[in-house]
Amino acid sequence: MKIVIAGGSGFLGDALGQAFADDQHEVVVLTRGAARPPADSRRRLVAWTPNGDAGAWASELNGATAVVNLAGESIAAKRWSAVQKLRILDSRILATRSLVAAIGTAASPPVVFVSGSAVGYYGPRGDDIATEDAPAGTDFLADVCVRWEAEASHATTPRTRVALVRTGLVLDRRGGALPRMLPPFWFGAGGPVGSGQQYWPWIHLRDWVDLVRWIVRSANVSGPINVTAPTPATNAEFARTLGRVLRRPAVLPAPAFALRLLLGEMADALLLSGQRAVPAKAERLGFNFRYRDLDDALRSIFR
Repeated sequence: MKIVIAGGSGFLGDALGQAFADDQHEVVVLTRGAARPPADSRRRLVAWTPNGDAGAWASELNGATAVVNLAGESIAAKRWSAVQKLRILDSRILATRSLVAAIGTAASPPVVFVSGSAVGYYGPRGDDIATEDAPAGTDFLADVCVRWEAEASHATTPRTRVALVRTGLVLDRRGGALPRMLPPFWFGAGGPVGSGQQYWPWIHLRDWVDLVRWIVRSANVSGPINVTAPTPATNAEFARTLGRVLRRPAVLPAPAFALRLLLGEMADALLLSGQRAVPAKAERLGFNFRYRDLDDALRSIFR
């Protein structure tokens, strides 16, 4: 198979590209920088400009089995100003629009377009369980996800199915959010964030990669799909489990007011609220999770 990954040099894209390459598939990584020598002999880098249009790079999508869209400005890179929020939105909309345009011009379009999204689609939901049928929220991140998914859905044709992967908190020691959580625990100052009652829908990186690969292989999987473990944890449960695995105390809470002073609007959106998202579609269609339990997942990471 030929797999094209936009955003393939990031945390998730790199792990996914490595897995496809290990399976002896041809992997093309679309990069916004000048095309450099390949990261390894199994992955080829191609320069692209995600400006909403298809460019010369679009020929790479012709004949591809799958296109995976993970491109977009990190939501936690900077404090949210009006300019930064526009950058977060535009980076996703324009990259997705470019890929959809390229798919539309391909003589042999990809069989599947897997496009990124997030559980932020559902907005803050308290204890309510969020399956893929739950309605969208109304906050900034929910609006970004709604508009992002709408752009991706334009690629749907009888020849190309579209899957919208609503990703939760992906756990790995080498990247993502988990390494940034560790310093307070190492110094004995770890603990819950705010009330600790907000849900953090998590997934082990290995399961995230395997689930996306399963989506590519499974002709009956399309539309939104929650890419989270079956057992979302509250933030307090997450802190206790992480402390236990690290053999560090986890009793000092981070006050909500301090986080709001430090991070502004980001604090509520990323830390102080959450979604009890569950992978109802993946389980119904037969995906088997390697790590269903948070304790098992964290122990495998820090083993």
